[in-house]
Amino acid sequence: MALNYRTLLLTFLLLCPGLFSEPSTPVSLHGQLQVRESLILDQHGNPTQLRGMSFFWSQWMEKFYNPRVVDWLVDDWNVSIVRAAMGVKHDETISGYIYNGSEAKRVTTIVDASIKRGIYVIIDWHDHYAFNNIKESKKFFQKMAQRYGRYPNVIYEIFNEPVDVSWNDVVKPYAEELVKTIRAIDPDNLIIIGSPHWSQDVDSVAENPVQGTNLVYSLHFYAATHGADLRKRAQVAIDKGIALFVSEFGTCLSTGDGFLDSIETEHWFTFMDKHNLSWCNWSVGDKNETASILLPGARYYGKWTPRELSASGKLIRYKLRKYAGIVEKEITLDKKKPEKRLLRFKPL
Repeated sequence: MALNYRTLLLTFLLLCPGLFSEPSTPVSLHGQLQVRESLILDQHGNPTQLRGMSFFWSQWMEKFYNPRVVDWLVDDWNVSIVRAAMGVKHDETISGYIYNGSEAKRVTTIVDASIKRGIYVIIDWHDHYAFNNIKESKKFFQKMAQRYGRYPNVIYEIFNEPVDVSWNDVVKPYAEELVKTIRAIDPDNLIIIGSPHWSQDVDSVAENPVQGTNLVYSLHFYAATHGADLRKRAQVAIDKGIALFVSEFGTCLSTGDGFLDSIETEHWFTFMDKHNLSWCNWSVGDKNETASILLPGARYYGKWTPRELSASGKLIRYKLRKYAGIVEKEITLDKKKPEKRLLRFKPL
């Protein structure tokens, strides 16, 4: 009789092999990413678009840098990527990695949790003046490449938002040094390179890009400030054959605050979808500003209820879940105040 049970069990497993198999994850589906002209392709050569969230500056939102938040973003928000924004140096508050090397631990916590959950993760050198800290950045990314270079999950962002400085004289030489440092250890994983003017001068960069493989360029926008003009510049860069990655964007003004411009945000979603541009929304934080997805005092470990989400948080969660095929109640515009482009949400 025991033999019969074993035979039945074996037959069942052979006939239903997927029943007890691990669920597919973004990384198991797409694997090692690669760049071909203006497209990011997956391991099968198919255009790939990743969508997810960027954490806030690590030195000011440490409480959210924990695995439980990553779990919630995967399970409830359906992200395929997160971005760990390591604050590098802030002289006024004497904070950041340059002052406190433990910031790296916050990043590795997010990276380890992302690898465990099978999503992609950006290691972001979140600095506006990285060219002043090139020694430190090279040392940091050397360590990150040694630790994570074998994982296809990892993407390196070597310079968050260069200020209004020269590409040819300042940013490009810095990028070339960092690319060389990383490629000596990790020859494959994507490297995101920032462009001048807070990662917006992508059209100019396309005239003289960094030489190398699997390099992409960050395009950052805040919908209430940056509209059709920046999309035209992005189109120029794409037409010239460089790959763009929207590693940070907001639904509001470039200050991170002000009104939520849902109309321009939707124009940007249409543009990003058309060109398969991957994106991370700014930001996982509860700072009292429009760009935060959470209201002040939201739980630090995820499991957020609708009452803990800001208007931007509700919009981004809705979009991420919709892209994942989850149908929910529609979000509608407030028709009474179209000039402010405010959102009114139906109850969830």
